[in-house]
Amino acid sequence: MRKYPQLEFDLEKLRGNARAVISRCNAAGICVCGVIKGADGLPEIARTLRAAGAAELGTSRLEQVAKCRAAGVPGPWLLIRIPGLTELPDVVALCDTSLQSEWATLMALEEECLRQNRTHRVIVMTDLGDLREGFWDKDELVDVCRRVEQDLPHVHLAGIGVNLSCYGSTKPTPDKMNELVALAHRVEARIGRSLEVVSGGATSSFTLVHWGTMPAGINHLRIGEGILLGKDLQVDWGIRDMDYLRMDTFTLRAEVVEVKDKPTYPIGELAIDAFGRKPTYVDRGVRRRALLALGRAAEDTAVIMLTGVVANAGLPAGLGAKFEALSFSIFYTAAQYQSREELLRGFGAALVLLLLASGLLVCARLLEARFRRRWQGEA
Repeated sequence: MRKYPQLEFDLEKLRGNARAVISRCNAAGICVCGVIKGADGLPEIARTLRAAGAAELGTSRLEQVAKCRAAGVPGPWLLIRIPGLTELPDVVALCDTSLQSEWATLMALEEECLRQNRTHRVIVMTDLGDLREGFWDKDELVDVCRRVEQDLPHVHLAGIGVNLSCYGSTKPTPDKMNELVALAHRVEARIGRSLEVVSGGATSSFTLVHWGTMPAGINHLRIGEGILLGKDLQVDWGIRDMDYLRMDTFTLRAEVVEVKDKPTYPIGELAIDAFGRKPTYVDRGVRRRALLALGRAAEDTAVIMLTGVVANAGLPAGLGAKFEALSFSIFYTAAQYQSREELLRGFGAALVLLLLASGLLVCARLLEARFRRRWQGEA
């Protein structure tokens, strides 16, 4: 049985981080959704966050919710991303709340709730500049919230929320939070009641709690990395007075499989590395080097590697045979082509991949338009 590599969790240190973050948020009138996707949704981590005071648990992966529920971790559970239409049966069955930003999806969610005889809470997302999910048109958001309140009896409008410091790296600031609070007041005036949730973002928004500049009215944050690792804010953001958070909650262990004296600068003509980058090397002479039995997956192609791909396998011999993914073919051809013909084959593979992706996108748009017309006709 394979023993290494291992990722070891120190639950006591994790518990300390969770209590430090949650207690500071609670003192500011903010409840915390403990996000567990960074720990692969392990039930032990979920239980630790709930025991430390997390009001709910969140993840972007439905299979992690299913795993924790099967292990007896009840939640409540928040899907911290907007779902696809095909996911709605699982969203309703597994999660208590989800983020939403499309009226068509909300109508389909109502139908699914009716089928399952359940009520589902939603946090309608606004976009305040990070250009991730959310309504850009604020009048549209207010109107959608009104329609959810009035027209969707099985979908409960819990509140509104925002994502920052994600796609667009937009920094959470008091001004951004005040903008969100003002939008929440507009929604409340339109629907005639108070919202339960005004969700101000994720770990990056905890900076405002730490500095004591979080405006009143924000009452919910979705925090994962800030508890699990505590690294982003202390190292990447350079916040030096946050040492109440431990950065050694995880320990990665691996076997040493080679120890040899070798040069520190590669020998020969340099091209790109296995990830398509051109690293900078410093010649420190000959050093003793240990090689560990662990590595990094090929980033965007990591999922393909887990589904049967073998580099340079060519066309599959059958449905169960190994195959060569187009992305790998393009990657290796670009890195290692020896002739003009090989390079042209690489361009051909790239064109095929673009055509396939475009075809799937067109099909998805046509299906979306078809279902939208059907749902609007039934509304």
